[in-house]
Order: sequence, then structure tokens, then C-alpha cells
Amino acid sequence: MKKALKILALSLLIIIAILMALPFAFKGQITDAVKSYANKNLNAHLEFSDVSLSLLKSFPQVHVEVNDLIITNFEPFKDETFLSSKNIAFTMSIKELFKSDADGPLTVKSISIDKALINLKTDAAGNNNYDITKSSNSDIASESKSDEGFTFDIENYSINNSTFNFLDEGSNMLFSIAELNHSGKGRFSGTISELDTHTEALVSFTMDSTAYLNNNHIKLDALIDLDLEHSKYTFKDNKALINKLPIEFKGYVQLLETGQDIDISFENPGSSFKDFLAVIPANYSKSIENIQTTGNFKVKGTIKGKVTEETIPTLDISIVSNNGSFKYPDLPKSVENIIINTQIKNETGYVDDTYVNINTLNFKIDDDAFKSSATIKNLTKNMLVNANVDGTINLANLKQAYPLELDQDLSGILKANIHTFFDMNAIETNAYERIKSSGTMRITNFKFASSDMANPVNISKANMTFNPSTVTLNTFDATTGSSDITANGYINNLLGFLLNDSTLQGHFNVNANNFVLSDFMTSESENSTSESTTKTTETKDETLKIPAFLDCTINANATNVAYDNLNLKDVKGTLVIKDQQATLNHLTSKLFDGNLAVSGNVSTKNETPTFNLDLGAENFDIAQSFSGLDMLQAIAPIAKALEGKLNTKINLKGDLTEEFTPNLNTIFGNAAAELLTTKVTPQNAAVLNKLENSLNFVDFEKFSFNDLKAYLEFADGKVTVKPFKFKYEDIAIEVSGSHGFDKTMAYNAVFNVPAKYLGSDVNKLINSLNDSKANSITVPVTANISGSYSNPKVSTDLSSGVSKLTNQLTEIQKQKLIGQGKDQLNNLLEGLTQNSSTSQPTTASDSIASATNDTKSNSTEQIKENVKNVLGGLLGGKKKKQDSLN
Repeated sequence: MKKALKILALSLLIIIAILMALPFAFKGQITDAVKSYANKNLNAHLEFSDVSLSLLKSFPQVHVEVNDLIITNFEPFKDETFLSSKNIAFTMSIKELFKSDADGPLTVKSISIDKALINLKTDAAGNNNYDITKSSNSDIASESKSDEGFTFDIENYSINNSTFNFLDEGSNMLFSIAELNHSGKGRFSGTISELDTHTEALVSFTMDSTAYLNNNHIKLDALIDLDLEHSKYTFKDNKALINKLPIEFKGYVQLLETGQDIDISFENPGSSFKDFLAVIPANYSKSIENIQTTGNFKVKGTIKGKVTEETIPTLDISIVSNNGSFKYPDLPKSVENIIINTQIKNETGYVDDTYVNINTLNFKIDDDAFKSSATIKNLTKNMLVNANVDGTINLANLKQAYPLELDQDLSGILKANIHTFFDMNAIETNAYERIKSSGTMRITNFKFASSDMANPVNISKANMTFNPSTVTLNTFDATTGSSDITANGYINNLLGFLLNDSTLQGHFNVNANNFVLSDFMTSESENSTSESTTKTTETKDETLKIPAFLDCTINANATNVAYDNLNLKDVKGTLVIKDQQATLNHLTSKLFDGNLAVSGNVSTKNETPTFNLDLGAENFDIAQSFSGLDMLQAIAPIAKALEGKLNTKINLKGDLTEEFTPNLNTIFGNAAAELLTTKVTPQNAAVLNKLENSLNFVDFEKFSFNDLKAYLEFADGKVTVKPFKFKYEDIAIEVSGSHGFDKTMAYNAVFNVPAKYLGSDVNKLINSLNDSKANSITVPVTANISGSYSNPKVSTDLSSGVSKLTNQLTEIQKQKLIGQGKDQLNNLLEGLTQNSSTSQPTTASDSIASATNDTKSNSTEQIKENVKNVLGGLLGGKKKKQDSLN
């Protein structure tokens, strides 16, 4: 007995070892079979990561798995995924592994497909990506079935957690089934057999950008008779759930050579109004388990006829409810007197003849009654809509009667009596002549919030009249933020804006007591994500954007307009908003006790907002304007030391910052400025203090820039000032140079200083010459200004100027002492005077030195020493003003 048990145990071990080893022996055969089938039958590229075989998983059947299968298309859908699956498993008899081509096709008993994705697509030219089977000719068609590769004698099958998409680019239609779980049990081999199926999925359907179904939950249990000989499938005991609406149906589908023959009828088994709420997706209707309802609701329909390339089945579907009502237990109000009478019909079998009649759609909340009706035709092409709306809605009651999820509470009273007739193509192409609307609409105390607006808009009153081609805005009173608006005008495409996400086009006359520009800007968040090994962080950058949905012209008249830190008074002009750009045309206002005129544009279309503006200022108060405008401070920093009036014309282009202020490093343009009745306060500018300390013959408090004109250019973060001249008493001054927006400076100021300002001793020496021409002698002094606004650096050539003047006076006096004639002196003085008047004193002094170069005397050296003593104080520090200006 022991020996028998040992033999039995050894035999079992051998059998198990064989069962484990055989799959490796047949793995290559299975792989070759799959590849051979693909090459013979598919006009597409097939790949898979592995094929495995097991004799233990489904013993005595053999279990075959194909992992990571993917099929990609050839042209015209090159490299697009047609089908992919994480795993496909087959079970079959082990004898199927030993078949050759001559023994016939492989017979499969069961199939399981996991995480499959199927993309069916028809492009605009009519090409189908699912036409991947190789075409056969008459010779191949006449061959035996042994060449077909596989046949199915399936007892059960399943599709798990899979997705199916169908896209028709020609009709702009997308049908999608997600989270598909489908299974079936039965036999396909008999002439008449029965299949028991269970299906659960999320279904979406979109056509022409309109979502008719959006992840609606579908559940279907169907018992189907299979007449395989006649390709007829009859539904015997079938129950479905659309969201939570139960539907029972019966009928059949038969496959024909030219299409399908369909005869199906369906209805909801109950009649409670709760069934209507069950149709609405749970995301919107929330829990309806404890909801209180009255009245009835019935869905009933038939689908009958042939599906061919030219026809569809006829349709007769009705949705009816009489005197329905519902109340959510946790909400204070109910919706009552609900009457629904809707039909979906097609009486000809041609898809274009399908239409929807909403004969009645009425309801009441509190004392507000709403009535509507509509007819919608030509659903698949240029949809035609004929609708009527008449009623009153208190918007605040909507959330109190129905579980709406809103970012902000709705409020306001809407009253409408409107009839409209249009086709969708007319809305999309702005063919206003085909949009026929009439009636009135009134909104009071309405509050509107949107991500496209910076603040909620509170409309106290708005009256509109609907005309055949436009909507006339008769009155409009609103506030947003701290702004108030009254307006009238017209809107060209209100329906396009509401139904088709079109831009809001119109022309408006707008008046405001207070208009704050930032109240009308949207804050756009841009998310950026950075990953690390431990966590993910998210940062947000907000940029102001001009709303993209606006395409309008606004004639504005505002008492006060606030932009950044500016307050503009009596603003008038035209604002054109289009394509995220605001264009100002001849806008005028009062600002800084003067007048401002602006034309140009601001654009937020690109990632970085830009501006291009022409500004004209007349009689601006300099102190106010340069303290209120950072840009003017950067253009002319010294102006904060000025008091008086300014006229200027400025052209500027550049980028705007996130705060909608000019990015100074990006601007370029030019300016012309004229200063009127101006005085200087040097204490307000460090550079003037430094310059005054370096030049003791100037007193900036006595400066006046009346009628001074200057021209500036902006580029590369720098302001270049073209040379301009002015006078301080009888000192001629010329200034030129540049400064950067980084507050660095590089300027030259040339002072042509008359010698008489250089002290009383110098004046005595000049008077001793007893010649009027000596009084016109000037000394050019150049001040080089560098450093920064807060820490300026000033250097002058005053020392060399004084030395030249000393030489000039020494030589003149020497000529008189050595008795050379007055004519020679006059000639020298004449040359000196002429050169001084042309700002070339250096050349004049050289002429004097050359003429007297050979004359030497002891008296000359003494005179020279005296003159140096007189002028020496100028080099050592600032002299008293009564001495320097004698």
C-alpha cells in the first residue's frame, strides 16, 4: 500500500510538473498564432508586451493572456490609437493548441477584457479609423473557414473598467462610454440561444458643442434571445436605469445586409413625479430619496424602422407631467404647478426631420409663475429654434427650492415676455437679419458674479426691448465695487453671448459719478506645480485681464475716474474694447489743476500686457503731477524741486506690470515739455544742492524756468535730454545728457560766467583797464553730474577757468604798463569779446597769451600775484553772496 501511494504521489507530481512546463512549450506557438492572425487580417500595427499560457487557472481548459495590447492606425490616422487593453484573456480546449491550419480555426470558449480603450473616429473627409481589416477578393472569399483564424463558441464574456469613444468630425458629434462594465452568459453555438447580460456605465453625448448627456449613469439588465441564423436579437425581460429613472423595454434588433431593423418600445413602469427628478444627474439633483412629490410623470416611446446610410428609425417619444410638485426636505420652498408636455418625433425616417416640441413647460415658486414653450427642428445640422417665454422669477427663490451649487447667492427679480425665432448658424455668424425676436425683459435688484469680472455687478434696474435684430438697452443702473454706472444703448448678439459663448457686442452711452478702472478688471490665476520627492506645491500668479467676451464701443462721461492713484475729473471720450484691448479715442479730463488729453490703447491679449499712448498735458501743476505719477518722476526726477505749470506732449510705448503700471525698463518714445512761471526749491533735489555748493556764483532759489522748452527721448531704460539753453540773470547755461530709470545720471551743464561775478577785487582790476570791452569777458565753467538721484556727484572745471581768466587780465594789464598802444589792447579785447560771445573763451585767452608771450617785467609778476589773490577764494569755498555778485 505504501508503495502504491508513493507511485500515486510521484505521478501527481509529474502531472503537475508537466502542466507547469507545457505552457512554456506552447508559448511560442500562441505568440506566432496571434501575430499570424494580425498580419493576415489587420491593416494596422499591432503590439503586445507578453503572451502567457496556463493549464492550471481554468483546468481542464487552457488559459491564454495577452498583455499590454495596442493597435495603432496607418494613414490617414497614422500613429493614432485605435485599441488598447491592459489584459485580454481567452480560455479554450487544450486540444486547440495542437491544431494546424488544415484542422480549422481555433475555437474560443470565454473572453475577458480589462481596461480597454476603443477609439472609433470618422474624419471630415469620411475616412473611418475602424476600417482596419484587409479587403478580400473572390478567391479568398471562396476559401474554407479554416483560413479565418478564430471562431467563437462562447459560454461567458466580460469587459471590465473600459472606455469607448466615437467621434464624427463631419457632424461634430462625440459619443462616449466611460467606466464600462459589461458581462454576458449564454451559448452562441446553437441556432436559437439565450444571452443574459448586465451593463453599467457613464454615458456622454455632445453635438455642436452642446452636451446633451454628461456622464449620465446607465444600468441595463437584458435577457436576449439570439437567432443567430437570422441575426435577430429579441429583448425579453429588460430593465434599465437612466440615472435613477427605471425604464422597461421590449422589441428586437435584426442585422440586415444594408443596416439594421429596429422595433423597440419603452416606458417607465411607475408614474410618480419623482421619476422626473431621477432623470437629472445626481450631481445636480442630489439625493431624491426623501423628496416630497405630487403629480405624475410618464415617459413613453417607440423606435421603429431601418437604420441605413440614408435613414433612421421613426421616433415617437412623449414626456408628460400634470400638476407636479416637489419639495426637498431641507429647503424652505417648493416648486409647484409643474406642467410638462414634450414630444420627440421623426415621422419620415430621415434624420433631418427629427424635431422636439416643448408644448408646455410651466412651474411656479411662491407667487411667481413661469411659462414657456419651444419647437426645435433640424437637430443635426443648422438647428432651428422657435421659443416663447412669459413669466416672473425671483432668482433668490431658486436656491431655496432646488439644491443649486453656486459660488454666490443669486438675487433679483426677472420678468420676461419674449418670443424669439432663430437658427444656430445665424447666431454663430452674426447674421442678425435671420434672428427674429420681440418682447421685453426687466431685471431689478440683480446680483451677478463671474470669474471674468473683478467684483460682483449689482444691477438695480435694467429694461430691455427685444427687436428683430438687436436688443435695445433702455435703462441700466448698476454698481460694482465702488463704481456706479448708468447706461443705454444696444446689443447686437445677446443670444450668441448666452447660447454660443460669443463675444458681447454692442454700443453704449455710459455715465458715472465714480468709475474705478480696477473694478472692471478680471484677476486671472495661473497655476504652476512643482514636484519633489515628498510633496507637491502649487503657486498662483494673478494678472489683470481685459475680459475677452467684450466687443463694444462705449461713449463715456464720468465725473470722477480712478486709475491706480490718479483721480481724473470730468472725463469724456470713447472707449473701444475688443479682443482684450481697450482703445481710447480723444479722451479728455481735468487732472493736476490742468487739462489732459489721451489717445492710444492698452492690450492684455498676450501674457505681458502692453500700452501705446499719446498724452497731452496743459497747465499741469508740476508739484502735483510729479508726486502723483511715478512715471513722470522717473522721466524728470529734478522736477520735484520745481513749482509752477507744465505743458507737455508725451508718446510712450511699453509693457505693463501686474499692477497695470508702466514697466519703466521697457518704455520707449519721446516727449516735448514747456515750463511756465516756474520757480525752484533746491532743498527738494539733492543734485541741485550739490551743484550749488560746487558753484558759488549761482543761487537756485533765484532761478526761473519761464518758457523753457526741452525735448526728451526714452529707450533702453534711459531718458536722453537733448541740449537746451536758458539764462540765470546774465549767465547763459546749456544742459544735456541722460539718466536711467535705475536712478543713475550722466549730465553736463555749461555755465558761461561773466567775470564780474567773480569778486570785488576782480571788478576793480577790470575797471582799472578803463575799457568797456573788458566788462564782457566770460568764463565757461562745465559741471559734470554723475552718481544717483540720492547720492549725486558733481565735478567742475572752475579751477582751469579761473587760471585762464588770470592770464587774460594779467596780459591786458601788462600791455598797459609797458606802454604798448591802446589799439593793440582794443584788438585783444575785441578778440576776447567775440570769442566769449561764441562760448569759446579758451581760444580768446590763447590769442592774448600768444600776442604777449615775449614780454617780461617784474611789475607783471606782481600783478599776476594780485589777481590770483583776488580769485583764490573761488577755489577754496563758497564766497558770501554780496561779494560774489558785486
